[in-house]
Amino acid sequence: MFQEQELTGRILKCAYEVHTALSPGLLEKVYEECLFYELAESGLSVTRQEEMPIEYKGIEIEAGYRIDLLVEDKIILELKAVAELHPIHTAQLFTYLKLSGCRIGYLINFNVKSLKDGIKRYSI
Repeated sequence: MFQEQELTGRILKCAYEVHTALSPGLLEKVYEECLFYELAESGLSVTRQEEMPIEYKGIEIEAGYRIDLLVEDKIILELKAVAELHPIHTAQLFTYLKLSGCRIGYLINFNVKSLKDGIKRYSI
């Protein structure tokens, strides 16, 4: 079990590795596959496209929500490859945090010159 600081450090190191190797300009799915690989290779437990059902009046509804990457069942990574992040991207991450019970999430936009400009950390 990793401490939060070590866990986030490993996640960010892997994200920088992917961004350095690939640069901006590719599809989100490419970054997701490569980051999944890097996270797994670094010894972290990671799942991708984790389904997020919604509970409504006691029934579970499969609404098509999927977390891009879930690391150690604790941290959600929502990946983007867009010209700029918009409030809807942040809202999406907060929805996933609420539905999953996770407290920490990262919104990572790989379509930036410097990845430090594309990483936003959120917690609830």
